[in-house]
Amino acid sequence: MRKTLLTLALATLAFSAEAANLSDIYKQARRNDAVYASAQSAYKAGLEKLPQGRALLLPSVNLSANVNHVNSDTSASSSSSYTSHGATLALTQPIYRKQNLETLAQAKLQVQVVEDQLKLAEQDLMLRTAQAYFDVLLAQDNLSTAEAQKTAIAEQLALAKKSFEVGAATIVDTREAQARYDATVAQEIASRNELDVKRRTLEKLIMAVAPQLAPLAGSVTVSLPQPNDMESWVRQARENSLSVSVGQSLAEIARREVERQRGGYLPTVDLTASYSDNHNGSLSGVDSNSAQIGVQLGWNLYQGGLTGSLVREAVANKERAGFDLDNTTRQAELDARQSFLGVVSGEAQVRALEQAVVSSEAQLASTKLGQEVGVRTAVDVLNAQQSLFSAKRDLASARYAVLMSGLRLKAVSGALAEADLQAVDGLLKE
Repeated sequence: MRKTLLTLALATLAFSAEAANLSDIYKQARRNDAVYASAQSAYKAGLEKLPQGRALLLPSVNLSANVNHVNSDTSASSSSSYTSHGATLALTQPIYRKQNLETLAQAKLQVQVVEDQLKLAEQDLMLRTAQAYFDVLLAQDNLSTAEAQKTAIAEQLALAKKSFEVGAATIVDTREAQARYDATVAQEIASRNELDVKRRTLEKLIMAVAPQLAPLAGSVTVSLPQPNDMESWVRQARENSLSVSVGQSLAEIARREVERQRGGYLPTVDLTASYSDNHNGSLSGVDSNSAQIGVQLGWNLYQGGLTGSLVREAVANKERAGFDLDNTTRQAELDARQSFLGVVSGEAQVRALEQAVVSSEAQLASTKLGQEVGVRTAVDVLNAQQSLFSAKRDLASARYAVLMSGLRLKAVSGALAEADLQAVDGLLKE
């Protein structure tokens, strides 16, 4: 046990020695995430529906045996006591059972459902991993911005105090700088706490200490969706979405359930064969054995209205499954539109915010120069600094948001794969 813990600790240290990219984190999450592990177990359980359905069409063999002790008294004042025993081996091969045929068809559809659900769980894991990864990076960016802002405001506060002491500025500049500084300290504390929370969320996903993450490169070019046509993506979502595929299979299972329950009105035909061997222990008893083979017809003519009730229940569930499928399809189309717009508008927003950062840097430089020559106040410098830091925060947030929108667009169209995570790795610093 001690050796295992030491090995795990050394492996964690080795993994943390260099920054991990998104694919590295996803591989860890795939091995350790409890939600995905649960989906895998559900998949394995769902696969058993098929052999269970097939079993209903295969022969069943039953063995029964009995041992009886008999005490008998007759009017002739005679009595006897003896033991009899016997055994019967019976085979039944269904020839026609409508319900069993529909159950097998449902089993095949249920296997398709669990396969699609496992793929959905895999795509969900990719999205959750990417979101947790970007959340940590964004929290790190916010903390770095808060620290840089505090340093810059501290410099302005010191300058304001010095100017006030020599009579070159009023107490208003000092109090304004002090207020900004105190607010930034509070913001830094909140940012540090937020980073800790986001790191814990990532650790829950990978079941390990969060390693150092590779950040986005300084200059990131966000690509527009290909094809750059919303309706094409909506059509892909409608035709290829895994959620829609699951809904279609469930709707067909519900339709088959109606037919299965209606099968309760139909007769059943079975091939039967049996062999019996009985031994009678009485003095007058005769041992016997027999073999039988034949065809058996069964027909449940009336069962208190149970079959009709089951049919009506199945019809209602079929209608519900149809409505659920409509809703799932519309939701997939809506998600495709939202994700597409998230990428397109996000790309434009990133370009605008990149220019805003450049403009804010130029404004801050000119404002500082204006303060030196006496045409700008310390408050003007503080406002320019606030504008710059806000633009940097917004830019970082917009970059992560547009990348997530691109991944969600791929997911809703059923096309998200590990290659898309590797493409994001190409945007990270090595």
